[in-house]
Amino acid sequence: MKRALSRSIVESLNRYIGFTIQRFNSSTVQRLFVLSALLFPLLARAQFSQAEPGSAVSISGQFIVVGSAESSPLANSRQATNADYVRLKPSLLAVSSERIKESLWRELGVNPKLPWRGRIFIALHPARSFDEDVTIVSKPSANGWDYQVQLPDVLPRERFTRAMTGVLLLEFADRDAKPGAPAARIPAWLADGLSQELLAPGLSEIILSSPDKIVNGMPVTRVNSTERGTDSLADARHVLKNSPALTFEELSWPTDAQLNGADGGIYHASAQLFVNELLGLKNGSARLRTMLETLPRFYNWQTAFQSAFLENFPRPLDLEKWWALRVVSFMARDPGPRWTPAVSREKLDEILSVPVEFRTASNNLPVHAEVSLQAVIRNFDSARQTAILQTKLRDLELAQYRMAAPLAALTDGYRRAIGDYLGQGKKTGTVHSTTKHSQAASQKVNAGDTLKRLDTLDARRRTVESAIQPDKSWQPSLAPLKF
Repeated sequence: MKRALSRSIVESLNRYIGFTIQRFNSSTVQRLFVLSALLFPLLARAQFSQAEPGSAVSISGQFIVVGSAESSPLANSRQATNADYVRLKPSLLAVSSERIKESLWRELGVNPKLPWRGRIFIALHPARSFDEDVTIVSKPSANGWDYQVQLPDVLPRERFTRAMTGVLLLEFADRDAKPGAPAARIPAWLADGLSQELLAPGLSEIILSSPDKIVNGMPVTRVNSTERGTDSLADARHVLKNSPALTFEELSWPTDAQLNGADGGIYHASAQLFVNELLGLKNGSARLRTMLETLPRFYNWQTAFQSAFLENFPRPLDLEKWWALRVVSFMARDPGPRWTPAVSREKLDEILSVPVEFRTASNNLPVHAEVSLQAVIRNFDSARQTAILQTKLRDLELAQYRMAAPLAALTDGYRRAIGDYLGQGKKTGTVHSTTKHSQAASQKVNAGDTLKRLDTLDARRRTVESAIQPDKSWQPSLAPLKF
């Protein structure tokens, strides 16, 4: 139960004297009880002492920021002046919060003129480390819910954006909640995916950081900005080029390491791509808004998602198929280097062939030959078969995103067939209402069904490959040489 509760970025962790505590990053649930006792007095001061020095109110009045009397000693460290970190001050934070809200509403197609209902109180405290948690407290108010956020004054830009995205999504979801209804629970992939979308286009335009040095009496802040044209998924494309995107089930229940980016950014890249593809659906932004608006009516976000996207995905299997095809299509559109159709054909043929040696007689030299994956499954013993197929599965995973478009889907088909046969493909599980997460169990496909799938894929591959022209990037010249 404890592990399940700590998995979501903005999952409600505990209701305590009318407050709903939510948090970013992983740690133990017990720590929240101690943190809540320390946090409530500080946030009460943020709510009732808005005019004190070191405070700021945003232009819309929704964000009330209270600073600390002290600054973190980390603010002047070499690491804090890195462009990946932000040093927060009340006045700049109020402006950044409004900019994040404006950008987020643009992504979701929310009318910016719609009145907000929940106030967001932000209390800054001196950062004790560069890896501090961010805590959000949802508090019932006369208008529904107010939100109180505790932020260290130095933290990574990505974590700051995730926190502000999370609390804004909460406020939007709770606007029309019935009195007494619990606070909404935002899925981790939605908060992470949208925050990555906000960071991609122009980091320096959204977030303001306090100056890190003085030049000729003027405060100066160094900003590193990389222009990538209109490809907001450039970073995600780079991460997923050599690593397969997560399945929807894996996105739904990320591990602590994935939430913290310790997986090389695969989870964050997958979440961004998933949200980007949902927004690309017809009325995709409207369906995401519907999901958010209906969250307080359901026990979990999965039900709200299924209800909002029922027309697109009548069954869970439809969502899985759609997502798998979108991943393949995304990598096939990779503007970076990839193999030509002719080279892709050769690479796939090479992967699907297994070199073997055999002797026609005991005193003859070994003969080298190549056999198919079907022959391996039919004729090899279990240990040798597993070793060969594991290697082929890895090769297919790496090659999938380098394949030309005609062969990318086929490569994914072979990968799934082998993965299912080895019990490393799709997983099944039962959702338990007490833990609200699935206990996945591998589902291994039998040899007969796998052989049929491979035969079908081979037939499709022959059809596709017959239409591929030879690579004419280099041809010997037959014209006479002139001197």
